[in-house]
Amino acid sequence: MKRILVLVVEDEQFLTRVLKDNLEAEGFMVDLAANGDEAIDHLHKNRPDLILLDILMPKRDGFFVLGEVRKNPEWKGLPVIVLSNLGGDTEIKKALEMGADNYFVKSQHPIEEVVQEVRNYLVGENKKEAKIGEVSS
Repeated sequence: MKRILVLVVEDEQFLTRVLKDNLEAEGFMVDLAANGDEAIDHLHKNRPDLILLDILMPKRDGFFVLGEVRKNPEWKGLPVIVLSNLGGDTEIKKALEMGADNYFVKSQHPIEEVVQEVRNYLVGENKKEAKIGEVSS
């Protein structure tokens, strides 16, 4: 059986560690990127099954990464879940219009909820079909 790979794109080291530990405990493989440039490099080297994406990062931000993912024919179908401190309607709307599959504000959602959403997209009978522009509820 193929191991499922999640790319976590996050510059906060503590949160990166917590996400990695929780996802690995669920049986997922995890690649880490601390900024947008590293994320694009990872995508070229090892295509993940899902991307957890922060917006505010050094170098290239999450909006840049999301745009690149949705432009590339090899990546455009990848589920992208945004996990950001930005909770304003403008940022959320922009991410969803750009093709994010879901958007979590870090302060409003526990890690367990984010990990459950990853599971919903990737495993079991509840596996979601990621479609660009659709938002899960």
